Amino acid sequence: MSLSSLLRVVCALAVGLGMASPVASQHEADLPKLVERWLASPHGDYSSLSFTYWNKDGAVPVACAACHSQPGFIDWLGADGSAPGVVDHPAAINAPIGCASCHTAAAHALDRVGFPSGETVAGLGPSAVCTVCHQGRQAGDNVITATQGLDEDAVSSQLGFLNVHYGVAAAVMHGADVRGGFHYPGKSYAGRFAHVPSANSCVACHDPHTTQVATDGCLSCHRGVTSLRDIRTRHGDFDGDGSAAGGVHSEILGLHARLYAAIQSYAATVARAPIGYANGTFPYFFNDTNADGQIGPDEAIFPNRYQSWTPRLLKAAYNYQVAMKDPGGYVHNPTYILQLLHDSLENLSEQVTLDMRRVRRP
Repeated sequence: MSLSSLLRVVCALAVGLGMASPVASQHEADLPKLVERWLASPHGDYSSLSFTYWNKDGAVPVACAACHSQPGFIDWLGADGSAPGVVDHPAAINAPIGCASCHTAAAHALDRVGFPSGETVAGLGPSAVCTVCHQGRQAGDNVITATQGLDEDAVSSQLGFLNVHYGVAAAVMHGADVRGGFHYPGKSYAGRFAHVPSANSCVACHDPHTTQVATDGCLSCHRGVTSLRDIRTRHGDFDGDGSAAGGVHSEILGLHARLYAAIQSYAATVARAPIGYANGTFPYFFNDTNADGQIGPDEAIFPNRYQSWTPRLLKAAYNYQVAMKDPGGYVHNPTYILQLLHDSLENLSEQVTLDMRRVRRP
C-alpha cells in the first residue's frame, strides 16, 4: 500500500467511526513524514508478533484486543460509540496501533487509568493512552492472593508462574502507588518517579510516532556522560560487586544477575527442581532438565514449564520478571526496581547462602 493510500485509509476510518479526522490537526505537508515514522515504529509494525499472534484464529480475543489491535483500542476508548473502558467483541488481526488510536476526541479526553492492582491514577494527560497498554496484566497483589496461607518453602501444586506481561513501563514509573511489583511486608517502596517538569511524561521523552527517546535533553543536564546508561543520581554499591562506578543501569543489571543466581540456587536446593529462564518464551521459567544452568530449545517448551513453585520462589521470580520486562526501568524508576530486586534477594538469603554485606538498599 502506498503512503498516500494509507493516509486515505486512516482518514476514511476516522470518518467512518464518526470521529474528527485523526490527522486534521497536522499540516498536510507533515503527514507523509509522520506516517513513515509511525510505520518504522513498534506500534506500526505489521509483521510484529504483537499484531500477528492471533492470525491463525482470525481475530484478537477480547482480553487482548485493547492493546493488540487498533479497532480493539478504539472499542476500549468507546470512540466507536460503545461503552468506554471495556472491549465488547474480538478485534481485527493485522491492525497495529495507528493514528486513529490516539488522535480521537475520546483519546484526547482520557486522563485517568486503572491498574491491575485496582488503583486508579488520574491527571495523566497525554500519557494516559500510553498507560493503558504499558501497565502489565498482573500486580504484586495477585502474588499475595496466590500464596496466602501456604507454607513459604513448600512446593505447592496450587501455584503457577504469574507473568506481569511485557512493556510495563507505566507500572514501574508509578512504583508503590500502583504496586506493580511484589512488596515484601515491612518494607517501604518508592512511589511515582517524578522527573523534571520538561521530562515527566511519556511523550516528553519518547517521540509519540517513533517511540524513540530524545536523548539530547537528558545529556544536556546530566553532563559528563555520553549514554543514558551512564547516568547515576543514586550513589552506592547496590549490587554488592565492590564498585559504584558507572551508571545506575549497571547496578540494576548486576543485582538482577545476582537474583537470578539465587533463584536457581534456591530452586535446586529447597524446591529440589532446577530452574532456568528463557527470555521471550512463555511462560519464561522452565525445568532445567540437565541441570546445566541453561535453558536450551528442547527445554523451552510449554510442557516443560516450571511447576515446583514455593511461595518464596514465586515472589522472587515475579519481581525478577518485572525488572526484565521494563528494560528502561533504570530511567522510569530506578529506585523502585532496585528495591524490588534487593528485597527479593534478601528474602531468598533466608534459605540459601548469599553474601549480602555489601549490597545496599536505596
